[in-house]
Amino acid sequence: MELSKVTALMKATALEFAILTGHLVLYPSGIVAERLSPKAPAADPSTGPDATIAPGGLRPVVLLHGFVDNRSVFVLLRRVLTRHGRDCVESLNYSPLTCDLRSAAELLGRRVEEIRARTGHAEVDIVGHSLGGLIARYYVQRLGGDTRVRTLVMLGTPHSGTTVAPLADAHPLVRQMRPGSAVLRELAGPAPGCRTRFVSFWSDLDQVMVPVETARLDHPDLHVHNIRVSGIGHLALPVHPTVAAGVLGALDAAGPVAPGAHEGEPGAASVA
Repeated sequence: MELSKVTALMKATALEFAILTGHLVLYPSGIVAERLSPKAPAADPSTGPDATIAPGGLRPVVLLHGFVDNRSVFVLLRRVLTRHGRDCVESLNYSPLTCDLRSAAELLGRRVEEIRARTGHAEVDIVGHSLGGLIARYYVQRLGGDTRVRTLVMLGTPHSGTTVAPLADAHPLVRQMRPGSAVLRELAGPAPGCRTRFVSFWSDLDQVMVPVETARLDHPDLHVHNIRVSGIGHLALPVHPTVAAGVLGALDAAGPVAPGAHEGEPGAASVA
């Protein structure tokens, strides 16, 4: 391995350790569910049972954490989003005892419906880290969430499966993140007419995504933009300022990208 690559890996590893240490301090604060945003004005019965008064402001953002984590991982990203006008940002904690990705996706769907009813917004945006991105993708592709989710941003999500930590296969959720699992085969199947915009951030030094390219989303039926990040690892993706700026830009983007995964040099972000 070239000296420059070794140096970059050592820096990324040191940063991962520092982030892990800080996150362990914050972790207890994320166990308790957060306070919900205020309720929007009531629906207008004259326009139908599902209609709501159109609210002002930007779409609500739902944050979904990864495996054995909780909402505390998004403390810094939430701060960036609220500072830039996202006045409704909510985190969903799913139980560490969850054994099926599909069940977590159903829970996400119920939470999205609650947010839509409470805020009056017809659509939400979702940001998912690692397994959280895969759960949100299942909701969008397989449970009709594409009519509710405008943009789904995924950070270090194993779209084609990761082979890291083979001893962790005792946990059903880990097995569902393995290459060739039934869940991943479902997601790889046809998804005609899916309306959601997908943005997938992947890092060339992500030691949890094995191989690192598994965090790229390549699907012919989906509107996808893959963004390569250089110089940081898996835990840094939800907290690094450069990634946070990229997430904000993805959520603020006006129109859909072209169908099919694509990536260009302007989409690459270096944080080395």
